[in-house]
Amino acid sequence: MAGVSRKITTGLTGLKVINEPHEMLKVLYEKILIALDKIPATAAYRVNTEQIVRNRMQHVLTERNVQVLEQKIDGGQIEEVILQAKRELALARKMIEWKPWEPLVAQAPKNQWKWPF
Repeated sequence: MAGVSRKITTGLTGLKVINEPHEMLKVLYEKILIALDKIPATAAYRVNTEQIVRNRMQHVLTERNVQVLEQKIDGGQIEEVILQAKRELALARKMIEWKPWEPLVAQAPKNQWKWPF
């Protein structure tokens, strides 16, 4: 494989180089989409997250060049995008547990959403 250059470091403390970023992102995005299926289709979190994940998944499936993929996703180095996807998966699972789309169990205090106080 003459002429192929491999990334040696991310240059970011504690963030190791991922040798197969496409495969890792594909798996993570699929897991996020599975988790989002458990959230009502009208929930704002699902609508917005699903749109972003599907868009990024399309880039992962069609763009094999990591540098170009980083530019298309525009989320930093691919290792940072992977870290973000891991965190989004954890959040999606928490959202299923928290159910923020359900009505409040009690009436919100008057002026709770008023700003400034």
